[in-house]
Amino acid sequence: MKKWKINQADEGKVREFSRKCDLAPLTLKVMLSRGYDDFDKLVDFFKTAEIADPFSIKDMDKAAAAVNRAIDDYELICVYGDYDCDGVTATSILFSYLQNIGANVMYYIPEREEGYGMNIAAIDSLAEQGVKLIVTVDNGISAIHEADHIYDLGMKLVVTDHHQPLDTLPKAEAVVDPHRHDCPSEYKDLAGAGVALKLCAALNDGDIETMIEQYSDICSLGTVADIVPLTGENRTIVKQGLLYMKNTENPGLDYLMEKAGVRREELSSGSIGFQLAPRINASGRFGSPITAVKALLAEDPDEAVIYVDELIKLNDTRRSTESDITKAIMHYIDSHPETLYRRVLVLAGNGWHHGVIGIVAARLLEKYSKPVILISIGKDGFARGSARSVKGFNIFECLCYAGDLLDHFGGHECAGGLTIETKKIPEFSKRVFEFAAKFDIMPAATVDCDLLIKPEDITLDNIKGLKTLEPFGAENPDPVFAIAGARVDNVIALSQGKHTKLDIKYGTASFSALMFGTSPEESGAKTGDIIDLAVRLDINVYNNRESVSAKVVDLRPHGLNQDRYFNAKDCYEKFKLGEELPKPFLQKIYPERSELVAVYKALGGFKKITSDELYMRLRSKELNYCKLRIIIDAFVQTGLAVYTASDDRISLLPVTGKVDLMSAQVLTDLKNMM
Repeated sequence: MKKWKINQADEGKVREFSRKCDLAPLTLKVMLSRGYDDFDKLVDFFKTAEIADPFSIKDMDKAAAAVNRAIDDYELICVYGDYDCDGVTATSILFSYLQNIGANVMYYIPEREEGYGMNIAAIDSLAEQGVKLIVTVDNGISAIHEADHIYDLGMKLVVTDHHQPLDTLPKAEAVVDPHRHDCPSEYKDLAGAGVALKLCAALNDGDIETMIEQYSDICSLGTVADIVPLTGENRTIVKQGLLYMKNTENPGLDYLMEKAGVRREELSSGSIGFQLAPRINASGRFGSPITAVKALLAEDPDEAVIYVDELIKLNDTRRSTESDITKAIMHYIDSHPETLYRRVLVLAGNGWHHGVIGIVAARLLEKYSKPVILISIGKDGFARGSARSVKGFNIFECLCYAGDLLDHFGGHECAGGLTIETKKIPEFSKRVFEFAAKFDIMPAATVDCDLLIKPEDITLDNIKGLKTLEPFGAENPDPVFAIAGARVDNVIALSQGKHTKLDIKYGTASFSALMFGTSPEESGAKTGDIIDLAVRLDINVYNNRESVSAKVVDLRPHGLNQDRYFNAKDCYEKFKLGEELPKPFLQKIYPERSELVAVYKALGGFKKITSDELYMRLRSKELNYCKLRIIIDAFVQTGLAVYTASDDRISLLPVTGKVDLMSAQVLTDLKNMM
């Protein structure tokens, strides 16, 4: 279960703004709930932002001059990229443009094993091949030592990047990065592909419109995939890119959309994020990023098919590897349930593919609502880790707290990476737990709802109106609506139980709510339940008939006191870890025999049930979540039930004899503490 944060819209301003524009009322409510409470600010959001003159970025003129000199002298230029989707697309854009204007150009992208950014071995190899000018895309801003080496070898460097610079900039003919402190450009949030696009425009006398026409489809791939804010110029690039992408003339992209099952009439930023970008990223994770570059650069459709088919295979391998790692972790958690009592999950495994542990960490964060650090142990005595966190628990600060144990680390509030000697992992784990213990109550994963929607707001016109907010992405997410007190009229299994459809009645509104990847048994919903929902709304078309549909983000019983739940859950974890709890609270979590009997009877009505769902169905003022978990522990310890920690499932076992519940170790420990 996640915490819900529900924003509100000023109804007075909704009425005021509706007299000034033709936006649907629900769209206005969403925008006001997101802070667009000034009409001019609202208008600015919907304006198609002009792509600023590329020369407004510091050093862009110097970069264009340096590249043009190399072109005129027919010197060998190397476009040096990165192995993720942003780096691949940035490389493809700049290389394609330079090749088309007759430059002597090659490209280089390091394999994942080489690490991010420039490296000395690659630079030496490029020098041996006769490269005279290296132009970085999506990297280079922190390559101080590597830049010096480039000049020692008699080559020159142009840096184009979008990451935060260090105090010292690398030696170069030009350093183009909107995040430079002395850069006057107004828009700072371009992806690496966006900066590369602007360099192409600068090389073409500042003609950004031609570059948008030629490369915005590829640029939108990198922009969405890199999760930069879809505001301002990025919003314009992606909107234009999606239009061109529907009828793209790029054979590789065209075939990739076909193989990924993209429906062009419904093409969106979600199509990029969930269908296209993962397949491009798979090349850098399980093969070579060069495969993705060749797919995007192929001019012959038959050649494009070869490279795209390889991307599809690599993505299948990525999925399989993710599944194998996840299964191993689930098995470990079932054998060591105490793992889940920790405020941060720190897990290590031999040979876990470091290209996917970040993805698995994100999935575990979603499942357990806790920060996660996964560490892949190598054969050389070193291990590489990937971390994901929730807002409010800064994982980068956590890594800094253990920084003396790490060889390398970096990141920000919600994600990070690290390299560590294998022998130091146990001490690192302790240090992480120490840092987490500083919080009185750990920040929880949240569902941010734009507003509590009313039944009368759920209309086809209102939901169609939300399309004006697209493309959705970072800082402009797909709206999520809270629904309070809806009735479940039916629970229907889809795809042989893989998914669930709920028929919902909400006041005057009726609609279907889909739960993907969730079976009816796992949904937590029964016919007749009164529930609260967090949903994304859409239009379903069947037999030319339109109807409202919803995708469930979260579900819980109506009227749940979430603060009470999370406080009690935090106390249960403290209790299991042996931390001191106030004696008055210990008395509140010690169960009466009648409560043990009531929980046992309730469990008898289910083949399997999660502790969360059981808590929701038993709801009482006396039975807090901590007490319920202690009762479940007592059942498990006395052989009355079995509990699998990885999926939080409890089921009763056949009774073979008389059981003294009060002799359970958990109750003995609790009584001693009292």
